[in-house]
Amino acid sequence: MNAETTRTCLIPEWVEQSAVFLAWPYAEGDFTPWLPAVEDTYLNIAVEVARRERLIVACRSEDHRLGILARLRGCDADIGQIRFIVMPYNDVWVRDTAPLSVQAEAGPLLLDFRFNGWGGKYEHGDDAAIARHIYESGALGATPMAAVDFVLEGGSVETDGAGSMMTTTRCLLNPNRNPALSKNQIESQLSARLGAHQLLWLEHGHAEGDDTDAHIDTLARFCSPDTIAYTACDQPDDPLYGEFAAMAAQLATFTNASGQAYRLVPLPIPAPIRSEEGDRLPATYANFLIINDAVLVPIYNDPADRIALERLADCFPTRSIIPIDCVPLIRQYGSLHCMTMQFPSSISVA
Repeated sequence: MNAETTRTCLIPEWVEQSAVFLAWPYAEGDFTPWLPAVEDTYLNIAVEVARRERLIVACRSEDHRLGILARLRGCDADIGQIRFIVMPYNDVWVRDTAPLSVQAEAGPLLLDFRFNGWGGKYEHGDDAAIARHIYESGALGATPMAAVDFVLEGGSVETDGAGSMMTTTRCLLNPNRNPALSKNQIESQLSARLGAHQLLWLEHGHAEGDDTDAHIDTLARFCSPDTIAYTACDQPDDPLYGEFAAMAAQLATFTNASGQAYRLVPLPIPAPIRSEEGDRLPATYANFLIINDAVLVPIYNDPADRIALERLADCFPTRSIIPIDCVPLIRQYGSLHCMTMQFPSSISVA
């Protein structure tokens, strides 16, 4: 299918879902030093998702699949809700490599944007083919998929479901993504592909250690058409304080397509978590995942966990708020939202 002639609209995360997709970490990957703890986090996520909807799990080989299956059975996961796909992949951050779900005039559509390893930072040959492998597996039923010749990662855009899209200049205007395109041309792409009638560009804020060039899903998230939860810092001695204060001020100027201001909910940033080399890791509570009847929230064994959970409970009064220990994930510079991709109920999974 040719995406050039199909006007589409990105489906917001909070709609009813048919499935969540993730790629299981493996012994030869970047998580090797922390693999048992990382797999425990994956198991917790898998159990919670499979209680509410289908879970699609990418694995690297049949032996890998059997090992994952044994661990899932050991924690009483609903195996009947889980489908495995054997495929090659470099990294587990499928938020940026899986296809995006949009609504087109003819029905739901999957969009396979180009992936270039977050601006050429990492080997990504296998990751660039993840969307195609999911499609060819038949796991997403008869939903068509269109390839889009435009570099875009799922973690870099947020929609309010009503025509407004939020992103960051640090990422989408970075010359390591689409260097031949102007800001206006990039906006035109987002309008045509994802139904963005209004672009809300965040010019401030980044999570230290984030190697995605400030993905929006670490900074500010739409919880509903009228609410944004965002990463905040109230410690003036924190090096991030000035940037996050400027980000909060800019968020306060954002209005929806009808000209109404959003309700803003600050999520405190946890105390610095550092790598073995002493570098700060990009832990934020904004990297939560909305699923059917629940929100999975990353926590970091920090006093701020409780505050973030309480504030997100207020944002999602009809959903269970489920904390997930994501300290193991943050060791490789990502968290809960980064390693998952949801599919709406309009996409019938097999």
